[in-house]
Amino acid sequence: MGRRLVPLTLDNLPDLPQRCRSCVFWELDPVSGEAALKAGRPELEKEAWISGVLLEWGSCGRVAYVDEVPVGFVLYAPPAYVPRSAAFSTSPVAADAVQLMTAWLTPGFQGQGLGRMMVQTAAKDVLRRGFKAIEAFADARWKEPACVLPADHLLAVGFKTVRPHPRYPRLRLELRSALSWKEDVELALDRLLGAVQKEPALRPL
Repeated sequence: MGRRLVPLTLDNLPDLPQRCRSCVFWELDPVSGEAALKAGRPELEKEAWISGVLLEWGSCGRVAYVDEVPVGFVLYAPPAYVPRSAAFSTSPVAADAVQLMTAWLTPGFQGQGLGRMMVQTAAKDVLRRGFKAIEAFADARWKEPACVLPADHLLAVGFKTVRPHPRYPRLRLELRSALSWKEDVELALDRLLGAVQKEPALRPL
């Protein structure tokens, strides 16, 4: 089973699930987001946001493929590019961190370590760009797929709570705190990018 993670661009944006292509929850502030929905143009706003971030910062996500079929994605960017983050009572995201906005994995491919791999790939990209951590607003009462990721999932892949909240705590993943963790990222990526995956590279989520 060939697995690969590809930088998100306007070219592969159509490979995201339809509802995610037209979702601007994180990309716009609440008022602008509501206006975009009422005007019937959220997909255009999404494309404009990704285009702007690509020009100024570079790719802001990864798309996961299994045997050339898109099965998931992860989206992240510096907090300055994420207007919605200011609406959370546990904001702001630290200046030395990139915000993990959201992620999605097709149900049939869950439990195979792909979610953990997507987080680790984002971590390597963030390290490369000189940031010290990844932070995320999480949902402590998560019940179904949504724009805000489940706190339990993030805690399971190494995040720690830095600002508690009964519903939306802010979590942080330190990227340089342990050399062994960084080596684990490298090893996971080497396995992930291999053409053939005979055994799960990492423990399932």
